[in-house]
Amino acid sequence: MKRTTLGVTTALMSAAVLASAGVLGANAAPQPVNPLPAGQEALHAAAEQAGTISSALGLSGGEQLVPRDVVRDADGTHHFRFDRTLNGLKVIGGDLVVAQKAGQVTAITKASEASLSGLDTSAPATAQSGAKLVVFALDHAPVLAWETVTHSVKDDQTPSELHTFTDAKTGETLLTYDGVHVAEGTGQSTYSGTVGLSTTQSGATFQLKDPARGNQAVNNLNNGSGTGTLFTDADNKWGNGTHTDKATAGVDAAYGAAKTWDYYKNVHGRSGIKNNGVGALSKVHYGNNYVNAFWSDSCFCMTYGDGAQNRNPLTSIDVAAHEMSHGITSATAGLVYSGESGGLNEATSDIFGSTTEFHAANASDAGDYLIGEKINIRGDGKPLRYMDKPSRDGRSLDHWSASAGNVDVHYSSGIANHFFYLLSEGSGQKTINGVAHDSPTYDNQPVTGIGRAKAEKIWYRALTTKFTSSTKYAAARTGTLAAAADLHGASSAEYAAVNRAWAAVNVK
Repeated sequence: MKRTTLGVTTALMSAAVLASAGVLGANAAPQPVNPLPAGQEALHAAAEQAGTISSALGLSGGEQLVPRDVVRDADGTHHFRFDRTLNGLKVIGGDLVVAQKAGQVTAITKASEASLSGLDTSAPATAQSGAKLVVFALDHAPVLAWETVTHSVKDDQTPSELHTFTDAKTGETLLTYDGVHVAEGTGQSTYSGTVGLSTTQSGATFQLKDPARGNQAVNNLNNGSGTGTLFTDADNKWGNGTHTDKATAGVDAAYGAAKTWDYYKNVHGRSGIKNNGVGALSKVHYGNNYVNAFWSDSCFCMTYGDGAQNRNPLTSIDVAAHEMSHGITSATAGLVYSGESGGLNEATSDIFGSTTEFHAANASDAGDYLIGEKINIRGDGKPLRYMDKPSRDGRSLDHWSASAGNVDVHYSSGIANHFFYLLSEGSGQKTINGVAHDSPTYDNQPVTGIGRAKAEKIWYRALTTKFTSSTKYAAARTGTLAAAADLHGASSAEYAAVNRAWAAVNVK
C-alpha cells in the first residue's frame, strides 16, 4: 500500500496542491471537501462527500466510492474508508482511506495507484457458474476477473470460505484467500493464568466465539438470566484476571470449553458434545451470588454463577469439563439423573472433568483428582469432591451398598469416582502434581493402577457403547469389563484390573 502525506494549509482541497503531491491527475478541478461531523453522522456525511472526493481524486466517470467505515480521532481527525467500483463492478485493490481534519485532507492511503481509465468491463461471453465478475487491481495491472467462493470444512473442523480470483480472459489464478479468520487472542483468566484464545474477527471487533471448535461462544448474562450478549473486544485482549472485569470469567469459560473440546477430540476422537462438530454456548455471570454451574440440554448450553459475593465464578477447567460432559452423557448413554444411574451420570462428569484438566496441562491449574479445587465453593479453600477418597468431603460414598440408590447423586457418584481413581493410579499414598492422594479399598486389598490413559478410554467406551439410561453400578461393572475386553482382550491385565478396582469399591 502507498501512503501520501499532504501538508495542506488551507481549509479547502486544492487540485494544484494535490496534483503536485502526485495524488490527482493534472486536469482535476478544485473541489471543496466539507468537514465531517462527529458521531454516527460521520458515515452518512462520508457518503454525501464521496462524489466530491472522487472528483478531487480525478477518478474516471465510471468509478464510484462506496463508504465502508469512519474512524474519528480524539483530535477531530476523521479517517474515512472507501471501496471503489467501476461501472458497478467492485474493484479488488481499489479501496482507499482519506484522513481529514477541520476540512483539510492530511493523508490519503491507497491499496493501488493503478489507473482504471479505459478498462473494458463488458462481461465475457462465457460466464463461470456461481462466480461474480469484478475488477482485479491488487498488486496487478487492472483486469476483469471472476471471483468464486467455495465453502468447506477443514480437517480441524474450522469452516472455510475460499475466495479465488481468476483472470476472465486468460483463466489465470490471480489470488486465493480464506474469508474465515481464526483470530488468536489472549486472556487473563481467574484460574488458569494468561491463556490463548481462538476468537472471531468481525470488522474491527473481536468476538469470544471459537471458529476452530464449532463456533462455541461465550455470552455475558450480566448477573441476570436469559441468553445474554456475546462478549466482544476491540484489541483481542480479554479480562484482567479478577472479578472486576466481566470478561475475565468469559476467558475462563472460553478456555475451559476449548480444553474440553480438545480433550474429547484428541483423546476420544469426538467432535463436540454431540459428535457433530457443533460447539455449545457458555453463559457467565448468571444471577446474583449464584454458587453453582449447570448444563441444559434444551438450550445446548452451560451456565456459570459468580459464587459467593460474586467474586469466585465457577469457571475452572474441571468445572467447565464437568458441565459439558453432562451433555456428552445425554448424547450417548442418557443415564437417568436419579438413583444409581444418576450417580454414574455425575461420576462421568467428574471423571472427564479430571481427565480434561490433566490433558490441558495448564501450569496454573495442574491436573489432579480433586473436583472444583480452584473455585472455593464453600469458602474454606477445600475442593468440592475427592476422587481418591470421596468420603473426605463428609458426604460422598467410598464404596457401594444396597442403599446407594437412595443417596443424592452428587454423593453416590463417589463409588465410580473412587473406582476410576483406583483403576488409574492404584491404592495407597502418592503425590500427583504436588497434591497428596491416599486411596483406601473396601476389602483392604491393594489395587495396581493401569494408568489414566487406559482407564479413561475404557470408561468412555463403556459410556458410549455399553451403558444405557438405566445402568446401575452392577451393570457399569459389566459394561467396563466388556469395554476393557474390546480394547485389550478378556485375558488382559487391563481387564483384570477393572475387575479388581470394582471389587475394591464393593461392586461385584
